[in-house]
Amino acid sequence: MIKPHGSDELNPLFVYDTQKRHALIAEAETLPSLLLNSAAAANAVMLGGGYFNPLTGYMNLADALSVAEKMHTVDGLFFPVPILNRTSQDGISAGTRIALRDPNVEGHPVLAIMEVDAVESISEEQVNFMAEKIFRTLDPKHPGVATFSELGNTLLSGPIQVLSFSYFQSDFPDTFRTAVEIRNEIAERGWETVVAFQTRNPMHRAHEELCRMAMEQLHADGILIHMLLGKLKPGDIPADVRDASIRKMVEIYFPPNTVMVTGYGFDMLYAGPREAVLHAVFRQNCGCTHLIVGRDHAGVGDYYGGFDAQTIFDEEVPSDALELEIFKADHTAYSKKLDKVVMMCDVPDHTKDDFVLLSGTAVREMLGKGIAPPPEFSRPEVAKILSDYYQALDA
Repeated sequence: MIKPHGSDELNPLFVYDTQKRHALIAEAETLPSLLLNSAAAANAVMLGGGYFNPLTGYMNLADALSVAEKMHTVDGLFFPVPILNRTSQDGISAGTRIALRDPNVEGHPVLAIMEVDAVESISEEQVNFMAEKIFRTLDPKHPGVATFSELGNTLLSGPIQVLSFSYFQSDFPDTFRTAVEIRNEIAERGWETVVAFQTRNPMHRAHEELCRMAMEQLHADGILIHMLLGKLKPGDIPADVRDASIRKMVEIYFPPNTVMVTGYGFDMLYAGPREAVLHAVFRQNCGCTHLIVGRDHAGVGDYYGGFDAQTIFDEEVPSDALELEIFKADHTAYSKKLDKVVMMCDVPDHTKDDFVLLSGTAVREMLGKGIAPPPEFSRPEVAKILSDYYQALDA
């Protein structure tokens, strides 16, 4: 199986030993507490699950600035975005152990214990420098920039021991999986070539066929459909609705033992190219050999060019940084001429009128009125689940 990023073995930070974990939870009640923001909590969950291997905790300021600028730490470890614990809380000192509490679960239970190696102040200029590098914009209307700018100007760095996977295990017991669990299941299935498909949306016919195209061209053993389960911008479809629609599509339209439907506990960054590279890092940690990167991968609005998330791998990611490879996908749509879904780049004789193309707004309006999109665009079983959701919103 493909090696994890940066090490021979995956090193998840979750404390799997039950006796040790209970002892640490008891110790946490005697320690000073920090209520995390959702971004830092999501980073802890990802560190716990092995997704951010080989990191051992939150980055310090020097590493954060280096990663933002050059995509590697001061010591040279390739990493595409800073993994931070920023706060506005005072009174925390370097050299102490603190309990990190979960902002997303009632009662704020302990999420992790942290050894605070350093407490550093971040200037507004440094926050803007990192935001500009990560998001390629400082526009406060960009949802990622808006969140990043408000996380606090005190940076806590150091190793953590993760004691919980927050609400993800309880709310999504059939879907949330750690990188450890995904690697184990890939091994159990005997898959060698595994293609990851990232999604924060339901999957329409074009997405479904794109997975098939990648499998066929790469002679893959299976597809990992890997959905984000954390926080999104307003208007995005909730994880439980996406989960139900994707599972229905896989159940009906894919052969058995060719698809794993899973999810991960992270908040969307909407960082376009940089987030695409982060997706590649943690899919390699999952055991995947390839990641599908399509048009406007991890983008939002008009902040990124349609294929910037592909060109970053050619222009900015060192050739030896990752073992995982990218499957580059063009815009995909149903061809009326050929009566099948195609990549637009493969049919230069087509005009716009030869495709079934619908905007997201048009699809939402149709679903909200109980009108199913054309079957060439969306499977009827998937459309029914989404229609029920939108009609309930409008009721």
